[in-house]
Amino acid sequence: MESYAEKRGKGVVEMVNFLNFKQGKVVKIGDLVFGNVFNVLGEICFSRNMVKLEDERVIDEMKGNIWRFMEYGTTPILADFFPIFDGVVDIQGKKKKAKKCLDNLFKIWEGIIKERRESYVEKNGDFLDLMLANGFSDDQINYMLLEIFPAGTGTLTSTIEWAMAELVRNKEVMKKLNSELQNGSINSNTIQESTIFQLPYLNACIKEVLRLHPPIAFLPHYASETCQVMNYTIPKSCLVFVNLWAIGHDPNLWDDPFSFKPERFLNTNIDYKGQDFEFLPFGAGRRMCPGLPFATKQMHLILAYLVYHFEWSLPNNGDPLMLDMNEKYAVPLQRQKPLLLVPTSKW
Repeated sequence: MESYAEKRGKGVVEMVNFLNFKQGKVVKIGDLVFGNVFNVLGEICFSRNMVKLEDERVIDEMKGNIWRFMEYGTTPILADFFPIFDGVVDIQGKKKKAKKCLDNLFKIWEGIIKERRESYVEKNGDFLDLMLANGFSDDQINYMLLEIFPAGTGTLTSTIEWAMAELVRNKEVMKKLNSELQNGSINSNTIQESTIFQLPYLNACIKEVLRLHPPIAFLPHYASETCQVMNYTIPKSCLVFVNLWAIGHDPNLWDDPFSFKPERFLNTNIDYKGQDFEFLPFGAGRRMCPGLPFATKQMHLILAYLVYHFEWSLPNNGDPLMLDMNEKYAVPLQRQKPLLLVPTSKW
């Protein structure tokens, strides 16, 4: 993870350079962040960028394909409620649609894998090299990358989009975060992961976004054995959903739970590493999100760059308090309407 810090830093610098050419123009924040994260993962896995940030049509199509795949793969089907239909014809057509998205994803990198395998010399030191060196088949590589790209891009894109929406709506919070970033001796050319994790208000903002808008609203777990939970008998192999959204909005756990107040995370040890059951955006235990280290580094870095380098406003000088904050249930938890903002460089 630490060995790829330079690639993550390079990715956000490219994002800032792109936004400098978009000053005064409308930017779809979700697509911008998606392209950034997709390229960072491309550098880690293949030692190359996967998309051009200015190619908005390609990014939008790629993002849509990944989010549709995650939606088809996580929403219930008839067999989930009536096991007798398991293995029967795909009545709802979701498996067919998911397979189409899956094939589109494999096409993104199948040429890279073929080229590297035909002339394989371990010199890039990337994740593809590691898999080839360990004898992975094409199918094994495909499904390993399938674990990395959709999960890595989807949750990060959603979280940063929600974060920017909350910051634009809450001017005092944005002002405090701006002040911390500037007083934290962050220079436009030297923003480092080691620096941003020393900024408590930035960290509190990220936590508050994850509390209000958890990337996964319902966390599924299978009961490995029959057990008792709060006087309920949970049968072995029963699928149990942990409602993370409800936990994060529970007035018995959080004061004024529907308000965006990063201050609630200052001077507290509550963290998202699975030890505090009132705050579990990445799950807990052995099955918690394996991408936690990457996600937290990338979220802090992207948000710090966006806020430090630019002022943000709504198109046509719209009123931030009128910004649509409705949610669309999916994996990840999405905004019903994409966030459109206009950047203005500070420097």
